Amino acid sequence: MNTQQLTQYLAAFRKWFKANKDQAATERIEREQLAAKVRGYTQERLQNMSEEELFDYIAPLWAMAMWGNKHYQVDNIIEANGMPLLREQFTNLIYGSVSLEKRWDAFRSKIKGVGPAMMSELLCKTYPDRYLLWNRKTYNGFSVLQIPDLPRYEARLNGKIYEYLSAKGREIVAYAKDNKYDEVFDMLTLNSFIWHEFRATPEPIATNEKGTEELIPKNNKEAAFIHNDIRDKIAAIGRFLGFSADVEKKIAAGAIVDAVWEVTIGNMGRVIYVFEVQTSGSIDSLILNLMKAKNNKAVQGIIAVTDQKQIEKIKKEVATLSVKDEVKYWDYEEVLKVHESLQFANESINNLGLIPLGF
Repeated sequence: MNTQQLTQYLAAFRKWFKANKDQAATERIEREQLAAKVRGYTQERLQNMSEEELFDYIAPLWAMAMWGNKHYQVDNIIEANGMPLLREQFTNLIYGSVSLEKRWDAFRSKIKGVGPAMMSELLCKTYPDRYLLWNRKTYNGFSVLQIPDLPRYEARLNGKIYEYLSAKGREIVAYAKDNKYDEVFDMLTLNSFIWHEFRATPEPIATNEKGTEELIPKNNKEAAFIHNDIRDKIAAIGRFLGFSADVEKKIAAGAIVDAVWEVTIGNMGRVIYVFEVQTSGSIDSLILNLMKAKNNKAVQGIIAVTDQKQIEKIKKEVATLSVKDEVKYWDYEEVLKVHESLQFANESINNLGLIPLGF
């Protein structure tokens, strides 16, 4: 960590804090009130929460800022997972007795549509002395401070890495305290510091040893995380664009696909686009699933989503099949870039206040 740069940014934050005392005080009170509301969800309350309580629990999160109609998104989360599983996994994530690393990985493996930004925000607001709020802005700030081994993509953020990042966050807080920068005293105020001081800083581009971006699974667990992350983000992109979107949906006999976009167009009726994500396993099963999906006459597009090397392999496999001209291809790094861009655009538009809060 570059402590010289950290000191400069902490000094700048103190200067802003002193010059904007009323605004700083108001923001701090608002943050603490939001955190107190999250902490109000005790273990017993999470174990028994209703759909309405789930909405009240996650809708106010900053990670939900991209969604104008928050009821719509929460309803999608409930439909994709079911309330019994959501109760179980939120309770385990926040109050479980095993290591956070295991609880984090279990949540990511089992819950659809809730990613690291939301998970880390709940942990940060519940345990502000221990856990870091991780999002694009935190990544940006940590990069500027030259903290090593940062995950550019949420898909790589497993429990072990989140524990590491939280430890780095605690180091920054400790440094601020040791050097009398009293404006930063826990992870919640650290988030405020990062938001103010690094939001306008150009984001660095993560590269591999060859100098190019790459997102290739290193093991089976990471392959599953990447698969689920891409699947959920495809569904989110569809919703951003106005489609009805689902994950793991049966679309035809023998064909349960990773994600679908659906829309009804006038006299044409239903139009469906099908996505299959490939991070590991058999290419043949992916192709077979896409072919079966075409038995549904409403399916107008079948898309294989994977890395560039796998795309070339799939193209060779389908070259002799009847669907060779129908299969489309989407590099999953492009999926992540599109999602990030749409997320930024939606957050910016929602900040205009055109849609009433709580809608």
